[in-house]
Amino acid sequence: MSKRDYMNTSVQEPPLDYSFRSIHMIQELVSEEPRTGLQPLRHSKSGKSLTQSLWLNNNVLNDLRDFNQVVSQLLEHPENLAWIDLSFNDLTSIDPQVLTTFFNLSVLYLHGNSIQRLGEVNKLAVLPQLRSLTLHGNPIEEEKGYSQGAEQQLMEGEGTSGQRLAHSLSLPHRQYVLCTLPHITTFDFSGVTKADRITAEVWKRMNIKPKKVRIKQDTL
Repeated sequence: MSKRDYMNTSVQEPPLDYSFRSIHMIQELVSEEPRTGLQPLRHSKSGKSLTQSLWLNNNVLNDLRDFNQVVSQLLEHPENLAWIDLSFNDLTSIDPQVLTTFFNLSVLYLHGNSIQRLGEVNKLAVLPQLRSLTLHGNPIEEEKGYSQGAEQQLMEGEGTSGQRLAHSLSLPHRQYVLCTLPHITTFDFSGVTKADRITAEVWKRMNIKPKKVRIKQDTL
């Protein structure tokens, strides 16, 4: 886990770690024993964990049904959940009824899943604290959505700097994420630089058409 991401959160407690448990359904967490780390987990008087981190990576989850209900059973303060690791599962989409309800979420790992549509990223735009996101190893890396003609023009007319920009533009999933989630500071374990944001803005102008506003004319 990234040290940068620990700094990006207010996490102080060790995580509730259910990684590598061959979990198929979220409901199994209630009866499953979490992994033990170097630091012991603290619990409230009601027996619930006081952590702000939930690690479910390297399991076989294909949906997050009942996620909110189960998290409420496990955590004393589920509304403070700041880090969710769902990497290396079989998720095909981002459930808007689940992940987007945790408004303090600042780190979300989704790499190594089966998410196919770039548009799924749009659902995360409602998370005001999200700073670190991973999506590599999903089919969306192969989705085409950039301007081949614009890339060729940059390659031919802008020299070395143009070639670097054209190479960046040929990674549409990265540019799309940075346009959609302008507040994130780390994407796929790589810090987002000022140059990244400039490139994303260029990609946006080339590929995303502004919505046309229809003006109703008063009929006489």
